[in-house]
Amino acid sequence: MKILFICNKSPWPAKEGGPIAMNNIIEGMIALGHQVKVLAAVTNKYSISLDDVPEEYRKKTGLELAFIDLSIKPVAAFFNLFTSKSYHVQRFISKTFEKKLIAVLQRETFDIVQIEMLYMSPYLNVVRKYSDAKVVLRAHNIEHLIWKRVAIEETVFLKKLYLRHLASTLEKYEKNILNKYDGIIPITKKDAIFFSAETSIPVEAVSFGVDFDKIPYNENTNPEHALFHIGSMNWIPNIEGVKWFLKEVWPEVSEQLPQLKLYLAGREMPEWLKNTGLHNVIIAGEVPDAYKFMESKTVSVAPLFSGSGIRIKIIESMAMGKAVIATSIGAEGINYTHGENIYIADTKKEFVKAVKKLYKNPELAHSLGQKARLLVKKEHNIKETSKQLERFYQSLKAASART
Repeated sequence: MKILFICNKSPWPAKEGGPIAMNNIIEGMIALGHQVKVLAAVTNKYSISLDDVPEEYRKKTGLELAFIDLSIKPVAAFFNLFTSKSYHVQRFISKTFEKKLIAVLQRETFDIVQIEMLYMSPYLNVVRKYSDAKVVLRAHNIEHLIWKRVAIEETVFLKKLYLRHLASTLEKYEKNILNKYDGIIPITKKDAIFFSAETSIPVEAVSFGVDFDKIPYNENTNPEHALFHIGSMNWIPNIEGVKWFLKEVWPEVSEQLPQLKLYLAGREMPEWLKNTGLHNVIIAGEVPDAYKFMESKTVSVAPLFSGSGIRIKIIESMAMGKAVIATSIGAEGINYTHGENIYIADTKKEFVKAVKKLYKNPELAHSLGQKARLLVKKEHNIKETSKQLERFYQSLKAASART
């Protein structure tokens, strides 16, 4: 099959959740022998140059880039309050991107067009006009649910009202667009239940898959027995989670375990976080090699109270044999067993207890990580998830042939 991936970010470099998820499935399809073409947005928030992309990657993916301006325009954002349109989605509409997409579709013929992320859905009509391909949405999250949860956590009244408006208009758009696709590919089974209830078109949950041939794992390493969190810090759920952890959990943990260190890594660290001055909190910022950073520590913390879908860095941490402490929301999409392959903590008290238990028992942390790795090997292997996606594509084409 020939597959076009339309991405809201470039899948290269695969350094954060979205690009990692996109790149892994693109690589998986290539490994199965399919021909792949990638058209990705370059934005002011996530910008790369085609010249920076390795020639081998450009060749095998046919990667092309087109600019979308995602800068927030205060006037447009304000007047959006008086419309029923989703401001999140409107920001992704770009004549530059549309022209590039039309050029690709006029030049090449595809069997499948996969739109990555809801926000690229405005280009669905363009695909329909210029292609006979089956068009599927890969839903990394239930997007409006993220913003509902963010609104719930917000304490500033006016900001809370605005976030509710954003969530409401996004929910309306998300539910209305589904039936215009030929198939929906959620990243978790829980999300698949939601989408199946909203549409009659085929829905298939295909989880994030780890390439165990590429992810580092060495039983003989001697990592520092310390906590770490890694994630893009321009994503609201990460910012809120880290802020809560530092305010509510870390003071008590640090007082009781004064030798314990917490390392924070990720893109776009805010200034307030760089200058906290908290005891034994080390701001690593954007690290050159995420795997090496994760490999050097023992316990991952994921204090997420909003968000949806699946957290890529949690899966990767588990695949590397790391102990993970996460909230129920952070661990959504993972078929975990609390206390066996992950610790779930939703309150300050539960986080403090879990951190103390794992820090005082390094062998327990090691055992938790080993069982986590086995779980991910069983349920999140890229070779199996790629075959599952391939079968879904084939079923859509077969259904079309019968009608």
